[in-house]
Amino acid sequence: MHTDPIADFLTRIRNAIRAEHQAITVPFSKIKYEMCDILKKHNFIVEYKKNVLDKNKAEIIIDLNPEITKLMLKRVSKPGQRIYLGKSKIKSVKNNYGIAIYSTSRGLMTNKEARKNNIGGELICEIY
Repeated sequence: MHTDPIADFLTRIRNAIRAEHQAITVPFSKIKYEMCDILKKHNFIVEYKKNVLDKNKAEIIIDLNPEITKLMLKRVSKPGQRIYLGKSKIKSVKNNYGIAIYSTSRGLMTNKEARKNNIGGELICEIY
């Protein structure tokens, strides 16, 4: 049993990139699926799709970008210590080289989208 499925998701991607795998599978959840959408928009992954195994079980198959050989995925807000930032506290990640993913009242979005929409939220992770 995983106490932090998002940290497990990020670790699987990080390890697969370091091991130069082309694709990985992770257990399905709505938040992971939305995070895959953001990762694809920013070219960290090539493709992803939901694979239904049976009635109550599904997984996400993620095709990794072979051009990326080094990627830092850092979990910020953890189950034991949540990190919430207001709209004025949202900063860039590594001088706009990376992105941060926020969970807001309007769904998951990057730091740039949250700043543009003038909304704060829980800082899920940083990717650079």
